[in-house]
Amino acid sequence: MELNKIRDNDGARYKYKRIGRGIGCGKGKTGGRGGKGQTARSGVAIGGFEGGQMPLYRRLPKRGFVNHFRKNFVVLNLQDIEDLIEAKKIDAAQPITIDSLLVAGVIKQELDGLKILGIGTLTQKVSIVAVGASKTAQAALEKLGATITLEPYKAMKKAVAPAS
Repeated sequence: MELNKIRDNDGARYKYKRIGRGIGCGKGKTGGRGGKGQTARSGVAIGGFEGGQMPLYRRLPKRGFVNHFRKNFVVLNLQDIEDLIEAKKIDAAQPITIDSLLVAGVIKQELDGLKILGIGTLTQKVSIVAVGASKTAQAALEKLGATITLEPYKAMKKAVAPAS
């Protein structure tokens, strides 16, 4: 290696293309902006505009219904709880709540609460605090002697709120 042969890696320095310097540069006259009018100006955000024609999204019929007040729940099966206990991510002696799952890193966000479903088997007695549970999950937990407490989500949030 010699000092006079040291150079930057390929692509390390971007050669700026000077525009508006005549037709010979390839970016003369309009400077890459096309013709006249709205699109030649800066700050244009046309979106779905089709030149005054009724846009496609307004021409097509609307179907269905979107409930903006729907609830999204964190769903756990009994088998998932068994696997988490075996992996020692959650402690069977402590109540399983949405907050304990957050702290354990099992879930990333609490959404609108925790729901328990009855797929799989659970072998250990646990205490669960959730917003809802399926009938099969409740029956399996009662048969095992485990406890499940169903609370509305707002009540759970007030109980968990830190004291100030």
